[in-house]
Amino acid sequence: MTTPTGWESILDAGENILWQGRPDGAVRWKASNLMTLIFGIFFAGFALFWMVMAAQAGGGMWMFGLLHFGVGIGIGIGPPLYAAYKRRHSWYTLTDSRAIVATDMPLRGRKLKSYPITAATNLGFDGETPATVTFAQEYRRGKNRSYTVDIGFEWIEGGPEVYGLMRDIQKGAV
Repeated sequence: MTTPTGWESILDAGENILWQGRPDGAVRWKASNLMTLIFGIFFAGFALFWMVMAAQAGGGMWMFGLLHFGVGIGIGIGPPLYAAYKRRHSWYTLTDSRAIVATDMPLRGRKLKSYPITAATNLGFDGETPATVTFAQEYRRGKNRSYTVDIGFEWIEGGPEVYGLMRDIQKGAV
């Protein structure tokens, strides 16, 4: 198989592309978003209450509540919107030896990360439609703690086929 244009410097000698795709960019609500949604609604609701009370007192003080109202709305609906936005700016490639995730985010620029697929790789498949196939984990540091994030091809069509290809890579059948 010939190497597609633009991939010459990315692929290793003899490495072949088995699959390429993009994630579904739809906004998806998860159970984990429920608490931030509730907190955001309460935050925005209190800011709205404060703005109404300040407006009744007269003057322009009520406008200071607009910032807090916006922050509350952002806290409530921001996480699922950002996740969908990030997926819309992502591309996935599976070769016969690794998985590649490319992103092109405004202000952050283009990034290309590759993850080897070996016999020791812990693969995960959620069985949903669209599917998510995980193949790595990254440890990230937060302000007060470290946490683990699963890395994979998120919300893809043809998930069972991609998972099968990864299992074949692990077995050395590709």
